[in-house]
Amino acid sequence: MLDNKLELKISAAADMLIASKKLVIFTGAGVSTESGIPDFRSSGGIWTKFDPDDFTIQKFINDPKARKKHWDLIMNGGITADVEPNSAHYAIAKLNMLGKLDSVITQNVDNLHQKAGVPDDIVLELHGNMQWVICLNCGKRYPFEQFIGLSDLSENIPDCEECNGMLKPDAVFFGEQLPQHVLQEATLRSSTCDLFIVIGSSLSVYPAAYMPEYAKQAGAEMIIINIDPTPCDKFADLLIKSKAGIAMENILNKVKDKLQR
Repeated sequence: MLDNKLELKISAAADMLIASKKLVIFTGAGVSTESGIPDFRSSGGIWTKFDPDDFTIQKFINDPKARKKHWDLIMNGGITADVEPNSAHYAIAKLNMLGKLDSVITQNVDNLHQKAGVPDDIVLELHGNMQWVICLNCGKRYPFEQFIGLSDLSENIPDCEECNGMLKPDAVFFGEQLPQHVLQEATLRSSTCDLFIVIGSSLSVYPAAYMPEYAKQAGAEMIIINIDPTPCDKFADLLIKSKAGIAMENILNKVKDKLQR
């Protein structure tokens, strides 16, 4: 049961969504954590247990010991666990089925938007996708599941079967540039939308956090759904302090109800 204040905000969000002709949704770790994936930056997150300086792309490439640390964290840190989408992911996918979604821009690397049913070609993954491993030499990609179950992977990291190049999880590491074609497309989508909804992001990691700024500069309305305050709250047309799944499930239901009237 929602309290009256939240109910009114949910209804207002549904009205904004129904009126929108080009909706972009931007998701962060607060969506993934509701599926059981550990957060990196919050209190008790992964970077409170490990030193981020040990996990740069430079150390991954140049230091075999650091490379083993990377793989050990990836294999044993819960990042690649077999998890399922939650109600926020499914609500976003259903908005796409209703014809209301232009694209999803995500900071998450878990593939859960696609698993929930959002088409891959409208999911813009700013920080990569941990369901893949890529060769740094020839660019060949391998499904991550191909490496699960290999004994002591952190000690015996295989090379690329095509060129014997170094393999790396296809996510963006510290010191590594974001994929430029994805960043450019995300910038374009943000700059041309009429409604930009932020869900579960602290909006503290750049250049990803520029996206809501681009949207507002272009005249879009903005909704921020997050438990904690963000630096962009002052730009938002509507702030909803709620867990991602609760907010999105109720917004979806309200949208469907209003559309049926």
